Amino acid sequence: MRGMDKQIKEKDDGAYYLMDRIWIPRYGGLREVVMDEAHRSRYSVHLVSDKMYHDLKTTYWWPNMKSEIATYVKIPVWKWEQISMDFITKLPKTANGCDTIWVIIDRITKSAHFLPIKETDKLEKLTRIYLKEVVSRHGVPISIISDRDSRFTAHFWKSLHKTLGTRLDMSTAYHPQTDGQSERTIQTLEDMLRACVIDFGNSWETHLPLVEFSYNNSYHTSIGAAPFEALYGRKCKSPLCWAEVGESQLMS
Repeated sequence: MRGMDKQIKEKDDGAYYLMDRIWIPRYGGLREVVMDEAHRSRYSVHLVSDKMYHDLKTTYWWPNMKSEIATYVKIPVWKWEQISMDFITKLPKTANGCDTIWVIIDRITKSAHFLPIKETDKLEKLTRIYLKEVVSRHGVPISIISDRDSRFTAHFWKSLHKTLGTRLDMSTAYHPQTDGQSERTIQTLEDMLRACVIDFGNSWETHLPLVEFSYNNSYHTSIGAAPFEALYGRKCKSPLCWAEVGESQLMS
């Protein structure tokens, strides 16, 4: 740092620069915010400190930047620790009265659960479903990205996540930079699910498990594998394999 303080200059935008790079002071966790944003937007699948440093150093600078990024990267992010969720609403009512699909997706593996619910379901019921379908299978997430649906912003829901030790983040349709990658995935899933509902009509709830199966076993270009394979480390047996062993004849 010796001598560099003379090279740091304030520009018209109010920020301090070292040459053309923004100087990030050790104040209010700003450096952690920069690394978090870089991690969440581009480095959540294959995290490499050298690559992260190379990309960040073109815009930012602070003392010991490379070593601090290397330390940050050593903190592991595991499957189903960071998830996104959204509601697909206004669907045709099924025989059970369901008119909404609750989409919950792991941001690392892109694996997802599609849960049929009623738009009028109370928070207590959603909590039971969440504990059964997510927490009991994958553990407690450390970060959740969701839209500003009133069910997510309710005091009860926030209190639950505080108790579980989960950080509940919010994104909006007008600010996709909050979690652009996840919002694009959610939008793709919504388009796919609404198309399936059109095909299946009021019986969509019956077919939803197979739709989930199909999605989780379809190749995803951003991770170079199917979500099931990324989650479990192996390919899933297809219905054709089940037919071969004679346990379930799904093919006529």
